[in-house]
Amino acid sequence: MTAEKKPNAITRYIREMIGELRKVNWPTWPEARQLTIIVLAVMIVVGIYLAMVDGLAEYLIKLAIGT
Repeated sequence: MTAEKKPNAITRYIREMIGELRKVNWPTWPEARQLTIIVLAVMIVVGIYLAMVDGLAEYLIKLAIGT
């Protein structure tokens, strides 16, 4: 009678993770570059917008308290 050896949880997790990563449809380098540029552009636009809103809020608060 041979006992069946069960893989431990860490080994099973790593094997399942590798199997799932093989199923991923990875982007090509041009697609990755294009998506990175889009993300950076959105971050810059949102940063400028937030800076403007912050400046306006600061101005209105100073106007309201009279300094």
